[in-house]
Amino acid sequence: MLSYRHSFHAGNHADVLKHCVWLYCLRYLQRKETGLRIIDTHSGAGLYSLTAKRHENREFCAGIGKIYNRDDLPAPLQSYVETVRAFNQTNLCFYPGSPLLTTRLLRPQDELWLHELHGRDFQLLCDNVATAKRTRVIQGDGFNGLKQLLPPPTRRALVLMDPSYEIKSDYQKVSDALCQAHRRLASGCYLLWYPVVERARINRLEQQLRDSGIGRIQIYELGVRADAEHSGMSASGMVTINAPYTLMEDMQDALPWLATQLGDKGPGHYRAETLSE
Repeated sequence: MLSYRHSFHAGNHADVLKHCVWLYCLRYLQRKETGLRIIDTHSGAGLYSLTAKRHENREFCAGIGKIYNRDDLPAPLQSYVETVRAFNQTNLCFYPGSPLLTTRLLRPQDELWLHELHGRDFQLLCDNVATAKRTRVIQGDGFNGLKQLLPPPTRRALVLMDPSYEIKSDYQKVSDALCQAHRRLASGCYLLWYPVVERARINRLEQQLRDSGIGRIQIYELGVRADAEHSGMSASGMVTINAPYTLMEDMQDALPWLATQLGDKGPGHYRAETLSE
């Protein structure tokens, strides 16, 4: 089973897709003046040095590294890459996770809640967001923390769920957590990242979401090679609920470009589909 630790895979192809969609939704929801409660259920350390020894496998070279200096980026990717560049000088040395990407865009009326269970990553996260205003860091299970934070007083929330999927039960947990969150705040915008290691698990997750009765579910997937058992993560995806209505059209432009640029030994593959109207 995939051992997906943020610190070992920062900036890879999965992060490119995840953070592109995350920033797109955040910026869109901030067009409205009303405050936004932003919840990250599995935050990681928040900022990663790409020159550290743990990055000897250099997964970022096949992800953000391939598009970092490009000037022909599709619109959703342009905004994302510009935000990553803000954490670097000339060369790509640091990769910001979702907590740091978000703190850079927080408005006075917004609030950010970060959850991290792992002790070492929790301490690093606290250090990395120590100067961020309107940001709270909680050491604990983000699934449980999510229930306590919904609904917010403004009735506006953006939620990112990004567990490690180290335990097989995580696939059921994410489905249950999404359904519980939606019952508490049906108007919230929810984003769920998933890895494609065994396609059958993703098929079951999609069916559970279809059967949930939740509307406005979309799926965006980026694959760098064909699915195959026992070959690691071939693709990753983002499930969205109540995403901006413009996201589908813009990602239909961005995903083919990404699949071509990030494909392993040739063009990759992608999906942009509606699971539930």
